[in-house]
Amino acid sequence: MFPLSCGNRLATSRDYSRDKQSSTVSIYLHIVQYGGSVRTICVIRLPMEERITAPKKFNDPVAETLHLLKPTGILYCQSELTAPWGVTVPPLENVMMFQIVNAGCCWLEIDGLEPRLLQQGSFTLIPHGNAHSARSAPDVQCEPLFDIPINKVSDRLETMQYGGGGQCTQITYGVLRIDHIAAQHLIRQLPKLLHIDAWSEDAGNWLQSTIRLIAREAGTLRPGGETVITHLSDILVIQAIRSWLDNAPEARQGWLAALRDPQIGRAMGLIHQAPQKSWSVERLAREVGMSRSAFSARFTNIVGEPAMHYVSDWRMQLARKYLRETSQTLAVIANRLGYRSEAAFCRAFKRAFEVTPGSLRRQLPAERMF
Repeated sequence: MFPLSCGNRLATSRDYSRDKQSSTVSIYLHIVQYGGSVRTICVIRLPMEERITAPKKFNDPVAETLHLLKPTGILYCQSELTAPWGVTVPPLENVMMFQIVNAGCCWLEIDGLEPRLLQQGSFTLIPHGNAHSARSAPDVQCEPLFDIPINKVSDRLETMQYGGGGQCTQITYGVLRIDHIAAQHLIRQLPKLLHIDAWSEDAGNWLQSTIRLIAREAGTLRPGGETVITHLSDILVIQAIRSWLDNAPEARQGWLAALRDPQIGRAMGLIHQAPQKSWSVERLAREVGMSRSAFSARFTNIVGEPAMHYVSDWRMQLARKYLRETSQTLAVIANRLGYRSEAAFCRAFKRAFEVTPGSLRRQLPAERMF
């Protein structure tokens, strides 16, 4: 172990830790004391797109997609709600929302679904950000979420005390975002609501322990508690999705069924991993050990569109993401996606979205991530 006695940034033009898409180079100077000697170590951090990392290899495209489920926590709220109480949450686009009932119980209502009683230990995931309400009893009136005062603990953590002073229900609430395109495809296959009861016979002891630990961290708000809540919540989200994949009949249909197919799933994984390659039907068929005609027919039958249409659609989804979330030039994005020229990329983009890449970027300044 080298005890670090000092670690100061020497020079950087931007705060790299807050800008994962930065095109600047950050230089850090670490002074390390070991025994009686002092050594200086200079660390140069390259821009994200210039780092070379070996992609993790998976034989199972479904497992690879689960690996890409890396939620980004936007907001966590620890609430103490005393009966009678009711809260209405508006729809939130492009996010998932979850609730953990740490103590007490509540009724959860989502349009199109039967009201559900959530007991202590319940974990629910709303994958598509649907509007919903939670209340102490079915006949209680609800207050809009944003009309209820909160106590802001940090940029991502807040607390709420609300209600009429009766029986107390404690709920940890979270809002998450999934950024990777493949993972977003998976999320779109999910139902309106996923529910895990930690005290059911099917749930393991680890799930009960995880929920108890989240409740303890949210209740005490000790140093580092936000980080603990974030990582444990991510585990619960992924476990809820895994449980659905293992048990739901719908998980054997559509895009997910294609991912599970030995040949077609492998071809889709190759496209996801390397969209910049010069893919063709012949090349994909050769990679998965099929004839061109058999591969083409099977891909179209299972996925619902021809293989090269899927390649183009995948590239366009990535292009839209890069335009929204980075400041990379059109030439850089075109190269990342395998287009020989910026002009060819722009033509393909306009065919897909009926708008030029530059116009789309100007329309979405609020969604850019810096």
